[in-house]
Amino acid sequence: MKTEADYYALFDAYRSGGLAGEERATLEHRLAADPELARRLQEFEEVTGTLTAYGRRLALRRKLHAIHADMETERAVQLTPLAKVAEEDERHEQFATGRAPRPMLRISRTEEKLRAFWHGHRATMMVAAAVAVLAVFTTLLGLEMYRAAQKPSLYGYTVLRREVERIKRNQRTMNRALNQMDVSTPEKSNPGKFSGTGFALTADGYLVTSYHVIQGADSLLIESRDRQRFRAEPVFTDVAHDLAILQIKDKSFKGFGRLPYSFKRGQSDLGERVYTLGYPREDLVFNDGSLSARSGFEGDTGFYQISIPVNPGNSGGPLLDDRGNLIGIISGRQMDVQSAAFATKSSYLMRLVDSLGTAHAGKPYNMPRTNQLAGTSRPQQIRKLQDYVFVVKVYE
Repeated sequence: MKTEADYYALFDAYRSGGLAGEERATLEHRLAADPELARRLQEFEEVTGTLTAYGRRLALRRKLHAIHADMETERAVQLTPLAKVAEEDERHEQFATGRAPRPMLRISRTEEKLRAFWHGHRATMMVAAAVAVLAVFTTLLGLEMYRAAQKPSLYGYTVLRREVERIKRNQRTMNRALNQMDVSTPEKSNPGKFSGTGFALTADGYLVTSYHVIQGADSLLIESRDRQRFRAEPVFTDVAHDLAILQIKDKSFKGFGRLPYSFKRGQSDLGERVYTLGYPREDLVFNDGSLSARSGFEGDTGFYQISIPVNPGNSGGPLLDDRGNLIGIISGRQMDVQSAAFATKSSYLMRLVDSLGTAHAGKPYNMPRTNQLAGTSRPQQIRKLQDYVFVVKVYE
């Protein structure tokens, strides 16, 4: 799982020619296929360009300070012939009048040159100083806006994450189960703190959930409705679109089998009947409604708005249409509007999966190609679907 620092190091190596030919070609291929990665590269170039320009201005300032230091060292300067004549005149004036001469200001040659330079370029230097100050504030503001863009907006919006009190109460029981599964020590000592929903992306052990469900996790467990548990790890996260792709790492895992649903690559229609399955409590819960907007919170086009009463724990659950096509991933809800929820579009997930497959040396994810739910009743669809929807338990 790459952090922002990892991306910055990769982009810096790419721009400075530090990547090998194969790595460079792979990155350029991914940039062409992944708009999100291309956007990150553009932001990196803008920030580094601003900082480089500011560095040049600092170098100019240091140069001026060096000139000023030279001027200070030459304070004890030799007087010019004209100054010597003036000094003799002062002595004669003191002898004739008996009064002390007026003090004279002696200026070194370096200071004379510096003053001439200042008078000739005063306007230019003042403009340069103003631009430097403006560049600092612009850079700081840009970095703050970039950080804010990487975090889901919380004003009027809430993510659907819940504490798992049952796990806390039954920690000993869970530890015995973890010991039988040979799970690592951190999970034995830490009670599960949050949970959400996830569902199978491929038959060979990849799953999808919401990023905020696994945020800050030390370890993860996937639990099916028959209480079968597997250890999982995140392989990719997208904060801006609240997505995370997980992979089951247990040796005992034999695969999910053929997935009964397919992922919709296009846009869904306004007013379509939709439904979801999730784990807002310990048992699997069904809810249905309709697609009420083609954009999400504050007009985000990467999301749908749906009229489904979702609850904490529904995050990461699948959103399907009447034909059994998976069209989205439940993300959150609007706090001031009853039954207004949001889901990341499956079309974006599909573009993301395609770009990841291209980046991994042409090894694509084995996505389901046929839909076994089309033409069946809603109860039949749910019976086939429920074995591929899981609780995602988070340990911190």
